[in-house]
Amino acid sequence: MKKFLSKILALLGYKISKIGPESLPAKSMNDAIEKISRFHDVNTIIDIGASSGIWSKLAMKHYPEARYLLIEAQPVHEPALIAFTTERKNAQYILSAAGESHGQIYFDASDSYSGQAAYTPYPNNNITVPVVTVDGEINRLKLNGPFLLKLDTHGFEVPIFKGAMQTLKDTAVIIVECYNFRISPECLLFHEMCEYLDHLGFRCIDLADPLWRPYDQAFWQMDLVFIRKDESEFAYSNYQ
Repeated sequence: MKKFLSKILALLGYKISKIGPESLPAKSMNDAIEKISRFHDVNTIIDIGASSGIWSKLAMKHYPEARYLLIEAQPVHEPALIAFTTERKNAQYILSAAGESHGQIYFDASDSYSGQAAYTPYPNNNITVPVVTVDGEINRLKLNGPFLLKLDTHGFEVPIFKGAMQTLKDTAVIIVECYNFRISPECLLFHEMCEYLDHLGFRCIDLADPLWRPYDQAFWQMDLVFIRKDESEFAYSNYQ
């Protein structure tokens, strides 16, 4: 029967092939968090670039007992963040950008879901916002590790990591949006991000939500999941 169907489909330009992992749909963020939660416990999740809290809401399905610190720079999201943290007693927010020092920083407010911090003002839709360090806020709020750091910060990741060096010592998981194009002066390409975090003691264990740009269908971005290099997953090097 299979041979018969194969011949018919071949005449139509199709073929039968076995479904395997390589032909499955790309993993979603929900899938990635669900899997990582089965192997890695965390006490505090730091959601940097939190927008309205949509990512933290997803993470709470898998880490319901963790404390959540949502860091978001754009004032447009504050009403949603107030509602989010009022309804969830294990969550709090800071209306600020994250960076390598405390003070103020410029921010592109042209899109409420794709804003970006910068050291120089933008020619259009520029606003000035407070900036804090992750280390400073962890100490101020007395939050405990192990930590999970999530960054959706559109190329401004390295300054944020520089301001989180103490926190990274007790971090179990990092989830960071990475790019195939240098979208800002500070932006690391995805392979450079892997090298950068390798020096800090982390290796990539998973990816989620790959995206191709409409302009030419070139690979644009994905979320990479990192865990510590000495975790047991990396001790096993076989495929099956």
